[in-house]
Amino acid sequence: MATGGGFNCDPLDLKPGMAVFRVSGEGAYEAFRREAGGIRFQRIPPTERKGRVHSSTVTVAVLTEPAGQDLEINPRDLKFETYIASGPGGQHRNKSDTAVRVTHLPTGTQACSEHKSQSRNKTLALGVLKARLSQVQATTQHRKRNSKRKDQVGTGMRSDKIRTFAEQRGRVEDHRNGKRIKIRDFENGEIDRLH
Repeated sequence: MATGGGFNCDPLDLKPGMAVFRVSGEGAYEAFRREAGGIRFQRIPPTERKGRVHSSTVTVAVLTEPAGQDLEINPRDLKFETYIASGPGGQHRNKSDTAVRVTHLPTGTQACSEHKSQSRNKTLALGVLKARLSQVQATTQHRKRNSKRKDQVGTGMRSDKIRTFAEQRGRVEDHRNGKRIKIRDFENGEIDRLH
């Protein structure tokens, strides 16, 4: 679905209490990166008989999508060792250095393969090593992403807010710089006026 500003907005996960969207287009991250944080909504619900203002809080995180998992390994960072395989397999297996162990020197991660063919073992061990290193890389990226998200949304408490939408007054206020605009202008995509 297209949004104002020439961006495309695709809902990825919508459930009670949480919504995840992908916003794409030239400059999307720059346009939305300052929107991260706690946002307070003040309104008078139609069911409120005494005119009391109700407040709700929403937390927003703005993250870039993780880069592809294409893992490049420098051949100089690899150490290959051959050794005699153990287990059943006859004289050739137990007397020839056909098993291969490959070590990624910067991380110390290892992978082994013990089939009858040394060249096949080298290929298989390298494949297992790449899979292990990719998993480590993905876990590291996941931790960094979660940490960044946690920093952006804060505690989620009303006092930990960057912006207030006051429906009854028809305005949006940014607490970081004190600027205010009409809700209608904000809904029309004029969020730059708050920065």
